[in-house]
Amino acid sequence: MQRVALLGLGIMGSGMAANWASKGFPLSVYNRTRSKAEPFAAQGARVADTPRQAAEDADIIVAMVGDDPASRAVWLGDDGALAGAQPGAVLVECSTLTPDWVLELAERARAQGCAFLDAPVTGSKAAAAGGQLNLFVGGEAATLDKSRPALEAISKQINHMGPVGMGATWKLIINMMTAAHLAVLAEGLALAEKKGFDLQQIAPLILNGPSGSPVIQMKMPRVTERRYDDTDFSLRWMLKDVRYALALAEKCGLQLKTAQATAEVYQQASEQGLNDLDFASVVESLRE
Repeated sequence: MQRVALLGLGIMGSGMAANWASKGFPLSVYNRTRSKAEPFAAQGARVADTPRQAAEDADIIVAMVGDDPASRAVWLGDDGALAGAQPGAVLVECSTLTPDWVLELAERARAQGCAFLDAPVTGSKAAAAGGQLNLFVGGEAATLDKSRPALEAISKQINHMGPVGMGATWKLIINMMTAAHLAVLAEGLALAEKKGFDLQQIAPLILNGPSGSPVIQMKMPRVTERRYDDTDFSLRWMLKDVRYALALAEKCGLQLKTAQATAEVYQQASEQGLNDLDFASVVESLRE
């Protein structure tokens, strides 16, 4: 059984850790706030004080954190996971990050004799808890095959997108489009309510019509109940992902006007104090 180290026990990481522990994988965990890691000791995991300690002796070292700075913090430095990784280990970065940093991290891994995959995930909190995530993987096919036992334990589908960096790139594109769905829902509902339509009346029409995309289907119950706590994915991280996508587009010489407008809608919601709520709360930014 592959020995797994997991760095980051947020909403998604906690679900991933629970699956590895319950399926018998020897597991070590690290979280910046140790209290979030302690419950996994009861499930047989070793709780490490540093990323380096978590990574020691692991076959697969996985990170699931919020952004580039957080990823750098868990991988680099004297206490970082790279310092503890043994040659031959596979580093798997499941966070949603910029392709530039992913490529840099992959090069650092290779210099230390380690293999590397970027494997960001999609799926809700429930999907993480149920081992039903979708993975978008960048890296060599042989490295993916080597890592499959651990990755299959947390996922229902593994998509090999190409070389290193392609997983990260595709995840930014997906999240950018997902964010736009909720931004236009926010504007549509604001206009509808301004004209006197009742949300309970029009919600079924949206869900059963051409604009009822899967993400709208998933988020409409939150919107109709105005229930945005107990988040699946917080608004601050969705805004971050759209900004990362815009920066990537700029490097490609593209001007993404819809994505830019989407970022502005989420920025307004952020300024209204909705950062830590589920990203469906972007709807509230335009409601009276």
